[in-house]
Amino acid sequence: MKKTVMRSDCPISCTLDILGDKWSLLLMRDLLFFEKTSFGEFLLSDEKIARNILSNRLEELQDKGFIVKEVSPVNKSKFLYYPTQKAVDLVPVLFQLSDWGKKYNPGSRPEMRVSAFRDINGKAMRGLRKRMRK
Repeated sequence: MKKTVMRSDCPISCTLDILGDKWSLLLMRDLLFFEKTSFGEFLLSDEKIARNILSNRLEELQDKGFIVKEVSPVNKSKFLYYPTQKAVDLVPVLFQLSDWGKKYNPGSRPEMRVSAFRDINGKAMRGLRKRMRK
């Protein structure tokens, strides 16, 4: 795993050093809430991430322990990405970002299926934990 250089010992700064770009957080959103697992599925997101940036961010998230990359059991030439506990622990953070965004960007439209993850013991979170890898 690559060592991330921290600019300070401030927890907010340290977190931004690890997850401070929009693509990493959007990939986490897609992986955690929308169950996207393949390179092709991530490319189909509304934000239209470029292939080279997607490849780079997936590698970084893997190096930082947020995702695990596995060979697809159906197609051996395809890789699938799964969340780790570290990624699942971002769920409340993503909700806080979403809530702030809804408050200050009235035109934003939250996905209804995302709200199912608010119940930490609910069906959506249980399903997410089943997809989680160590």
